[in-house]
Amino acid sequence: MQASVYHVQLNVADAAVSLPFYRTLLGYLEYRVMIDGADLLGMSNGTTDFWIVQTDGRHTGRRFHRKAPGLNHVAFRVTGRDDVDRFATEFLAARGIVALYGGPREYPEYRPGYYAVFFEDPDRLKLEVLHFPVAGGTA
Repeated sequence: MQASVYHVQLNVADAAVSLPFYRTLLGYLEYRVMIDGADLLGMSNGTTDFWIVQTDGRHTGRRFHRKAPGLNHVAFRVTGRDDVDRFATEFLAARGIVALYGGPREYPEYRPGYYAVFFEDPDRLKLEVLHFPVAGGTA
């Protein structure tokens, strides 16, 4: 049986900070708002939904660390290498968000042609925008 990711839920420490961040990030990546509330944001690109939810106050004392068990990072694949560069300039730099690992670059250790930029959300969840070519096309 073949499956694909239907949705991802991210619990955030401060909805007032994280919901605007994700509304802007996912909007830039052409996700559309389904639900937009004070403590909940649902956005979809028609294939995968993202739910950004305010963490219950009993759990906000524990901070996220990507090396701990659980989610390490979320990667968004784009159609071209120039899209990665444009994202780094138009989205990250324009908002003063620091790119990790020196900014966009190739990662041949992942696969030939793998080109990505990494950054963090307000809770320090690592995010990635990437491109790699496939045989017979650019996607």
